[in-house]
Amino acid sequence: MLEAIGLASIDDLFDHIPADVRLDRDLDLPAGVSEQEIVEDLAALARRNRSVDDLVCFAGGGAYDHYVPSVVWALAGRSEFYTSYTPYQAELSQGVLQALFEFQSMICELTGLEVSNASLYDGATALVEAVTIARSGERTRVLVAGGVDPRYVDTLRTFGRGAGYEPEVTPAPLGVGGVPQVGADVAAVVVQHPNVYGLLEDVTVFSEAAHAGGARLVQIFDPTSLGVLAPPGDLGADIAVAEGQPFGNHLNFGGPYLGILAARMHDVRRMPGRIVGQTTDVDGRTGYVLTLQAREQHIRREKATSNICTNQTLMALAATIYLAWLGPRGLEEVGRQAAAKASYAFARLMAIDGVEAMFPGAPFFKEFAVRLPAPAVEVRDALLDRGFLAGVLAPGDPHGLVVAVTERRTRDEIDALGVAMGEVLAP
Repeated sequence: MLEAIGLASIDDLFDHIPADVRLDRDLDLPAGVSEQEIVEDLAALARRNRSVDDLVCFAGGGAYDHYVPSVVWALAGRSEFYTSYTPYQAELSQGVLQALFEFQSMICELTGLEVSNASLYDGATALVEAVTIARSGERTRVLVAGGVDPRYVDTLRTFGRGAGYEPEVTPAPLGVGGVPQVGADVAAVVVQHPNVYGLLEDVTVFSEAAHAGGARLVQIFDPTSLGVLAPPGDLGADIAVAEGQPFGNHLNFGGPYLGILAARMHDVRRMPGRIVGQTTDVDGRTGYVLTLQAREQHIRREKATSNICTNQTLMALAATIYLAWLGPRGLEEVGRQAAAKASYAFARLMAIDGVEAMFPGAPFFKEFAVRLPAPAVEVRDALLDRGFLAGVLAPGDPHGLVVAVTERRTRDEIDALGVAMGEVLAP
């Protein structure tokens, strides 16, 4: 910026101020703090006007209380973006198209796959579209690992009734694994990593089994894990999908959210929704256009591979700003903090009498499952009265609770959860 305006240093900006009126000493100001810390301080002051404090969120299960930098919605909320819908007229929509192109590029870089579309509705419907890509010819069966979120399986089942398949879930009694036998009629194997219990799956074992049987591997991933965990492409995934809410989108009482989908280049013509491509105009200038659209609403008609007729441009824009703001090192820091704080929270809850790990010794990322000595729904509801969203109910175990810890949670909040849970579980 200095170079662009012809200056050598920040001090040059103030040369027009007479030297005799400038301060020649350092101001006695406190040390700077991060944006997150100052926002928390300001929120604490604001809460003095309220009768009930906000709940401290340890709930997860697909929607997470990650910090959203102020810059994200300061930019995404600008009128030229906020009112954008479909950039049909490319010549009038270069800004939105470029932002979506950058979104696709970032998703490809994160996942290690070659092509991404300009977003879908949410994570669950992105999985449906991934399975649609994989199903072709005589291969129609869809095998799902036992650690996949049951709500995703329900969504697959709903769409599968019309498309002619029923997702087959393989058991995973230890919370992970359940690698299926892949026959010649299997189109897709679906695995979630980290899975519904927060555990880390050995995705390479699934990819080897899928590919040996001629099927595609579809991986559901946590986008905030990609700063610290290997990307789906490196693990052998052919198609990767995710819920993009953690990238700069608030919880918003359940939506709207953001579906992420990336795949190998040989699937580019079967990609649902829309893809933004980079090109040049007649004068050689860089330009952006919608390309390779597979939706039936356009020229493909009966040859369409998807009936997705829109996307989540605004949410994708927020994700793009979030990723640009954090950068690779920032995303890594988010992942490292979440993992470290989750480990601390796990140890803190394990110190409570009667609390056990649902899957002892199993590695996890930012969520973990505990088994409580009382019904989990009762403990969860009791902790609401003490100011905590303590977690979500673990699938298949009435005493199981899945606790999520993001970079927003502090040591004091984690300790307070431990104290409150100990009080609730006390005889």
